[in-house]
Amino acid sequence: MILDFTLENERVKLTPLSLVNFKELIPVASEHKLVQFSPSAIETVDALQNYVEVALKLKKKKAAIPFLIYDKQLNLYAGSTRYMNINWKNRVLHIGSTWIGSGFQGTGLNTQMKKLMLDHAFEAMEFEKVEFRVDERNVKSRKAVEKLGAQLEGILREDVYLLDGFKRNTCCYGLLKREWQATQL
Repeated sequence: MILDFTLENERVKLTPLSLVNFKELIPVASEHKLVQFSPSAIETVDALQNYVEVALKLKKKKAAIPFLIYDKQLNLYAGSTRYMNINWKNRVLHIGSTWIGSGFQGTGLNTQMKKLMLDHAFEAMEFEKVEFRVDERNVKSRKAVEKLGAQLEGILREDVYLLDGFKRNTCCYGLLKREWQATQL
């Protein structure tokens, strides 16, 4: 199983995130409250490096595949995303830990990136289900995954502590391979 690959279309290029290229994300990651709905710190160089190190440890265990997001339209690095909580046996994975700078939000970049990742997960990787976890208050992200066809499967109450000490409710969304294929016709 290959864990280092690049995904690309006319709008976005996803390349493997590493301890060499993560520095491209420093300007975006340092945006104030960029990941306010996430339990992960990325605002300082040290926090961002730790974030990448954790992702790479999970990759080594074949539990995650992290990417650097490059916006080809603007010719700028936009953020990071990953396949995570990969369950190879049951053919289920999550797309998450996604963050893009405020200047890229609402531009269609996230949709194009998610379509690339979903196509690859369902076709090349032969997964049967992709899941998303979203803070209940993050209406923008919830609408984005719903627009892709993901269904709300439930809400985990007071599930995750955030950096500010708030314990969020987490919305669990799922998208089956056949549902994704039906939307692509």
